[in-house]
Amino acid sequence: MDMFEDAPPAPGNQPEYTVSELSGAVKRVIEGEFGLVRVRGEVGRVSRPASGHLYFDLKDDRAVIAAISWKGQVARMQVRPEEGMEVVATGRMTTFPGQSKYQLIVEDVAPAGAGALMAMLEKRRAALQAEGLFDPARKKSIPFLPGVIGVVTSPSGAVIRDILHRLRDRFPRPVLIWPVAVQGERCAPEVAAAIRGFNALPPGGPIPRPDLIIVARGGGSLEDLWGFNEEIVVRAAADSRIPLISAVGHETDTTLIDFAADLRAPTPTAAAELAVPVRLDLLATLDALAARLSRGVAVTVDRRGQRLRDLSRALPRPETLTGTAAQALDAASERLRGALGLMLTRKQGAFDARAARMQGSLLLTLVNRRRDGLEKRADALEARFLRGADARRARHEMWASRLAPALHRLIGESDRQIAKGRDRLALLSTRLDAVPARQVSTLRQRLDALDRTRLTLGYTETLKRGYAVVRGDGHVVTGKAAAERASVLEIEFSDGRLAVGGKGTVPPAPRRPRGEGEGGGQGSLF
Repeated sequence: MDMFEDAPPAPGNQPEYTVSELSGAVKRVIEGEFGLVRVRGEVGRVSRPASGHLYFDLKDDRAVIAAISWKGQVARMQVRPEEGMEVVATGRMTTFPGQSKYQLIVEDVAPAGAGALMAMLEKRRAALQAEGLFDPARKKSIPFLPGVIGVVTSPSGAVIRDILHRLRDRFPRPVLIWPVAVQGERCAPEVAAAIRGFNALPPGGPIPRPDLIIVARGGGSLEDLWGFNEEIVVRAAADSRIPLISAVGHETDTTLIDFAADLRAPTPTAAAELAVPVRLDLLATLDALAARLSRGVAVTVDRRGQRLRDLSRALPRPETLTGTAAQALDAASERLRGALGLMLTRKQGAFDARAARMQGSLLLTLVNRRRDGLEKRADALEARFLRGADARRARHEMWASRLAPALHRLIGESDRQIAKGRDRLALLSTRLDAVPARQVSTLRQRLDALDRTRLTLGYTETLKRGYAVVRGDGHVVTGKAAAERASVLEIEFSDGRLAVGGKGTVPPAPRRPRGEGEGGGQGSLF
């Protein structure tokens, strides 16, 4: 009995599944049974990763279902689910085998009644108001008479015709229409893009920049006007640098863009009336002001003329005022004529006296005096020049005396460097002898190659190729003029030297300066 109790139970006839097979079977059953469902519940946790997909929970008081909307489905949603919002989600059921759970792929979300929409609208309004987007201090004044008006609305509705008709009746102005969808999923992004587009137009560009923007739409239900409650539209209206009038819906309709706009109009027609004044009223006012100005100018001129006439009666006659001055001027002119004649006579006498004293000897004396002055200045200038030359000569001699010791120091330093190089070379030679025979042979071959290169680059190898070195008076001659000045010329070939001129003897080779290479001045050949 113990032996039979320890044996494993016999396998039954139930089929065996792998984990993947079982997960696939469950997936097919759920997707086949719940192809398309509508689920009502409260939105729980909401997650928006960088991929653009939307993850959230649908829950009631007893259960929770995980929901997901792909990026393309999120873009088509007219209402985005927010935490705490009661919605009706439409989608299909599926499973996620990686976590052994089922989930709802949501294609569309609709609020569960107007109460949910109003609650969400009030929550969004409070959040935006807390940020200060509805602050009256942010609002800009509407221009009295805008040059260009930009209208953001549907181009096919009656709203744009009402606005244009009202502007034409009151005060015709150029109008730029930015066509947008005023309902549906494309409404919010297109309206926000239109407001930002008008603000992005450069002043003075090919397209005139509006001085005023009107965002208009006719009346409708709360769902129809929902695009103007979106946060993207409210922020675009609040950030607009151009004054903006909101004319969305009828008088009883209120959207969040009304709070962010600089001015709210109850209807699109009222927005046109608020945008421009009545041209006929302005013309009538202008005519009345012009008439008042004309009457004021006429009365002022008449009063000033009367005042001038009253003052002129107290003034004396002009001839009385100028008679005395004219008589004094006549008397002074008579005295001036006699004074000029007397002065001319005196000046003529003084000139004749001076001319009588002018003689040739005086001119010669003046010339001799000036010549002596010039000679003294010339002597002084020459002495100054000589002193300057002596100073410059002394300065040159001083620098020359400093140059010789410097040259000796340089030669001594070169000797020390050469001695140091010899010591280093001896050290390297000692180290080289310690290298194995194969390394010594390789270095010897490289040394032989370098020696051949040195011989090839030396001027003696150049002489072997048919060249010659010409020396004059012991110095290398490189030109005709230097050769003509030399008393003795010497030509050095590869096989000896030849003297030209003089007694034909070969003078001794000049001593090479210390530190100069074997080729002497032959370096100029290369």
